[in-house]
Amino acid sequence: MQTLRIKDAVADDWAAIWPFFHEIVTAQETYTYDPELTFDQARALWMSPSGSELSRTTVAVDADGTVLGSANMYPNRPGPGSHVASASFMVDSSHRGRGVGRALCQDMIDWAAASGFRAIQFNAVVETNERAVKLWQDLGFTIIGTVPEAFLHPTHGYVGLHVMHRPFD
Repeated sequence: MQTLRIKDAVADDWAAIWPFFHEIVTAQETYTYDPELTFDQARALWMSPSGSELSRTTVAVDADGTVLGSANMYPNRPGPGSHVASASFMVDSSHRGRGVGRALCQDMIDWAAASGFRAIQFNAVVETNERAVKLWQDLGFTIIGTVPEAFLHPTHGYVGLHVMHRPFD
């Protein structure tokens, strides 16, 4: 595995995140984001994931400072639902399969626990995204339900979206 570290993202990191964010979103295989998002719309969505002070955007960087992937994390819902965290993850396609996603998610789990959340819920994991589903399961998440045909995949047609959950003891 390559040397990497997770750090809080700063505004200047967006220029390095945008290319893989745009590639992933326009592929329409794993995210429900609008593929027509502009640079500025996507930045506002990713870099400021909620209005809560309990939100955070991170980047995984290698020893040279190259951005390999990014995550954002936030309360899943406001008010009475704010004790459950959620997150989104994206890894540059040229760096997949090297532990970047795992490191980003483990950092998110650690952050959520330290921030006092009672659990983590992922609301929309595309069921055909088998690598992500397996990774989340390896990190303690379970599929608690699947919304059938909630996602239109460009090659598989209508597929389900898993709701995945990980409680803290």
